[in-house]
Amino acid sequence: MKTYDAIVIGAGQAGVPLAKKLAGAGMKTAIIERSIVGGTCINYGCTPTKAMVASARMAYLAEHGKEMGVPISKYKVDLKAIMARKDKIVGQFQYSAERHLKEMNGLDLLMGEASFVDAHTVSVLLNKGGRTELTAKHIFINTGGRTAMPEIEGLDKVDFLTSSTILDLKAIPEHLLIIGGSYIALEYGQMFRRFGSKVTIVDKSLRFLMREDEDIAQCLRELLEGEGITIHTNAKATQIKQNKQITVKANIDGEDATLRCSHILVAAGRKPNTDALNLKAVGIKTNVKGYVVVNNKLETSVKGVYALGDVKGGPAFTHIAYNDHIVVAKNLLRKKGVTIKDRPVPYCMFTDPELGRVGITEQEARAAGIKIDIATLPMKYISRAIETGDTRGMMKAVLDAKTQKILGVAIIGTEGGEMMSVLQVAMAGGFTHRELREMVFAHPTWSEAINNLFMALDKI
Repeated sequence: MKTYDAIVIGAGQAGVPLAKKLAGAGMKTAIIERSIVGGTCINYGCTPTKAMVASARMAYLAEHGKEMGVPISKYKVDLKAIMARKDKIVGQFQYSAERHLKEMNGLDLLMGEASFVDAHTVSVLLNKGGRTELTAKHIFINTGGRTAMPEIEGLDKVDFLTSSTILDLKAIPEHLLIIGGSYIALEYGQMFRRFGSKVTIVDKSLRFLMREDEDIAQCLRELLEGEGITIHTNAKATQIKQNKQITVKANIDGEDATLRCSHILVAAGRKPNTDALNLKAVGIKTNVKGYVVVNNKLETSVKGVYALGDVKGGPAFTHIAYNDHIVVAKNLLRKKGVTIKDRPVPYCMFTDPELGRVGITEQEARAAGIKIDIATLPMKYISRAIETGDTRGMMKAVLDAKTQKILGVAIIGTEGGEMMSVLQVAMAGGFTHRELREMVFAHPTWSEAINNLFMALDKI
């Protein structure tokens, strides 16, 4: 048995920087990865999908070049080249992450499947064969999540795609039907529509993007439907069969319907990778969905064992996982007493145009009884949007009616995530709407639209 100061299980977006930071501080550290260094983000999530989204945007621009005075009579989508570019970028990122781990003094990388023996001991079934045991005072779980399979009759008998396997497609689907209606579904849906697929989305939610305000959700829905995507809400797939085509029986708004497609993408949620960890045997509590239960300092029910990233539930974003490692490292190495309570949770959905959001929505504020003011601005009134030829989308801010400080922001538009980030900094700094209305931004930038967004509130 090898003894370490710290063991990190999972080389994802929290595990990698944490292991490096611990080793750099003089702690003898082991990091265990069963598959590929880099986790979901680099290998199956952010990096490959955003590379492909960029290719899809090029197809969209080519199709709409005439509107900008640059008609393109013929273009083709080369999926092989798109995938090769994506693979190259993923390979670069993955190689860099793995190389840094291997070169770090005081840090051992083990490739294999980890499971707990006791609260301070981990057994590793090595990929190269054999088994070894490690022990440490501190253990960190960063095993992430995977696609959750909905209970649909016949799903297990068809060749369905997930957010991982769709990255290996060799040909563009004739008709892609997507089960689910959140970020993965919408990003892939728009992407493959632009590549030339017919796309149908089957979403069980009562309305589109229920976590967003209705005006924001409706704006994005109209954008996607405007590109030819069919969206069914209050819709549940009940049976799937595959012959030459795939046939999906569904209930849509209470009516039975039959849908046919060439490919199915399952994007109806995620589940944690906790199955093999043997958590119950050592008393590490999980919730009903299998996510590891943690306190505000990310410690589990077992002292000295922590969980970071998607495996602990809550917002499943790379930047949250990365911030988790900062919280843990500060507390362990610098005794800072940092918590995750009330930290901001910004996020982007990388449709085109993208949605950037931070803080609370209008519907959340009203449900909480907070007196608010609302500022909205369609992108068609923003000079930069007009000049660049894409006026789709809108800006929205929720403000405290008394203090006039920003409580939440949602922006759909080109560079929507970047504009949201500017307003996130303003929220952190406690700026009022009037201070932002009168702030000098360079012209003509996207962020200059912040002035215009708050013009309607000048009377307050």
